[in-house]
Amino acid sequence: MLTNESKVTEENPYQVALAQLKLASEISKVDPWIVEMLKTPKKVIEVAVPVKMDDENLRVFTGYRVQHNDARGPYKGGIRYHPNVTVDEVKALSMWMTWKTAVVDLPYGGAKGGIVVNPKELTKGELERLTRRYTTMILDEIGPYRDVPAPDVNTNPQVMAWIMDTYSTIKGYSVPEVVTGKPLSVGGSAGRNEATGRGVSICVREAASAIGIKLSGAKVAIQGFGNVGYNAASILRNEMGVNVVAISDSESTLYSPEGINPDKALEYKEKNGSLRGYPGAKQIDASDLFSLPVDVLIPAAIEGQINKRVAESISAKIIVEGANGPTDIGADEVLREKGVLLVPDILANAGGVMVSYFEWLQNLHREKWDLNTVNSKLEEKMVYSFKEVSKVTQNYDTTMRLGALVLGVGKVADAIKTLGLFP
Repeated sequence: MLTNESKVTEENPYQVALAQLKLASEISKVDPWIVEMLKTPKKVIEVAVPVKMDDENLRVFTGYRVQHNDARGPYKGGIRYHPNVTVDEVKALSMWMTWKTAVVDLPYGGAKGGIVVNPKELTKGELERLTRRYTTMILDEIGPYRDVPAPDVNTNPQVMAWIMDTYSTIKGYSVPEVVTGKPLSVGGSAGRNEATGRGVSICVREAASAIGIKLSGAKVAIQGFGNVGYNAASILRNEMGVNVVAISDSESTLYSPEGINPDKALEYKEKNGSLRGYPGAKQIDASDLFSLPVDVLIPAAIEGQINKRVAESISAKIIVEGANGPTDIGADEVLREKGVLLVPDILANAGGVMVSYFEWLQNLHREKWDLNTVNSKLEEKMVYSFKEVSKVTQNYDTTMRLGALVLGVGKVADAIKTLGLFP
């Protein structure tokens, strides 16, 4: 059975990212020397992370922090804990973060981090020791004006709090601005937890408007029921009137044409550990989620989920990428031929980094914004960015993915060209 923890394609994500860079740079005629710089991250850090487990045995985990480019500002990007983390995956994700922050015009560059671990197998104490040890090992590489981590797959506000506390303890004073996505009690921002899902929801609304689909009552299927998938489902259903007919987690995929209440589904998952057995919905094979008769499909799990074969089975008119890199290049071409409007990850899931930026600003100035202020600013920037990508897409008569890449790569290239090469 295919789950959102498995990949339907073996395509190397870094090769996908390089191919996207090549296409975008050719379209926008980026100088070859700049392209050469952008192909390779500025720094790839690999660390061995020793941790004493609860049984007194020692385990050594492999950790990464990849810093792709900082021409537009400090590095920015999440840290993920997953058994399938590879250096090429983290390199690809760091490159996509560079484009993402440029697309939505934030003063950041791109980075990403990861540890090869299944956090579900660790106790809370083991997870804390792993996080603090990893932080000490990359301490000199991160900082409020150097590299600002955030949550990603299998990490959360508590993990960010441990990173902040470790960094602050060693520095000798509180530095909340060293990470974003923290709990509210230690400098987190209102609205950060649901920010990525809210950004995805805004993109669904804008995409539906663009092709004339009535959002109220529209059917949506969501792969992945973590932070992004759940919040997108909840906001779409409760605030926009969308009918969420399918959801999935790593163990179960549920389908109900009459609709699923994501808030009740979350309560069930938290009580039972997974969605399996949730009443009122049919259990289907994970791969069948993509071919369901829906208006909108949201892949919100991990990368490499939609290949050419899967794309051919998709009937949705709109795809909004909540996950990073869920669609490969072959699938992009199939979807374009089918007339599917695909809102790419570097735009669709940028709500998280937007509110991370707001959190960073609040921390730097020791301010606190209310939820309405945060959501209002997020709405404004997401809508503006969607329209800007749409304009570039129309100008080049291409897909939204290439439109976003052309916009993002172009902004970064312009910054590099303006700064020049030193020495």
